[in-house]
Amino acid sequence: MASSSGRPIQGLRDSYKRHLCYNQRFFDGIPSDSRKLFSEERDCCKECTAWLRCTRRCVCVSAVALFVLGIIAAIIGLAVTFGIPPRTPVNRFCVTSNNRTGFLCDDRESCIPAHQVCNRIRECANGEDEQETLCSDLPNSLPGYLIFRCSYPSYWIYADKRCNGFNDCGDCSDEMGTLAGCPPCGPQWWSCTPVFYEYCTCVPRSFCRDGVQHCTSWSDEYICMR
Repeated sequence: MASSSGRPIQGLRDSYKRHLCYNQRFFDGIPSDSRKLFSEERDCCKECTAWLRCTRRCVCVSAVALFVLGIIAAIIGLAVTFGIPPRTPVNRFCVTSNNRTGFLCDDRESCIPAHQVCNRIRECANGEDEQETLCSDLPNSLPGYLIFRCSYPSYWIYADKRCNGFNDCGDCSDEMGTLAGCPPCGPQWWSCTPVFYEYCTCVPRSFCRDGVQHCTSWSDEYICMR
């Protein structure tokens, strides 16, 4: 005669067998493809350890990946907080074919004269000579090599106008003195003290012996030869 204490244990065994039978019938009713997926997901969760975490679909996400994402988030946060360092400005200084200061276009071949920058005409193919950041606050927005500041602080000219023989500053500071640093008059010019305000220390040789006084000493009419 079986003892009364064994009946609860036997009942638990029967209940467990019925549970296994039900689960087996449920698993048998699943299509083979889904059954394979179910098995792979179950195996995936079994492989998760203390260093791995499983999502709801049992996709294993490594703690290392989470750590890397945390570092990236921290870098982005610092960049937003303290600002992203500006890009290194492109060096566009160049010398034109007539030995004047120029502006180098994006093609790295075209060198336009300095005075053609911010003239409201696109001289460069991509229009980089007319960019708003370059032309929004003249002359302060221009690179220093593109401008020449006259002796009077509020006056400025484009750098390629310095030492061109003409009084572009209005006080000849772009043609005379240490500020300009101009060489002596070239072969196409005659050195004298000009009569007309347009010139400073030289007049074009084409003016020589033209019947008009261009130098205070009249040397352009009596000494200068074309």
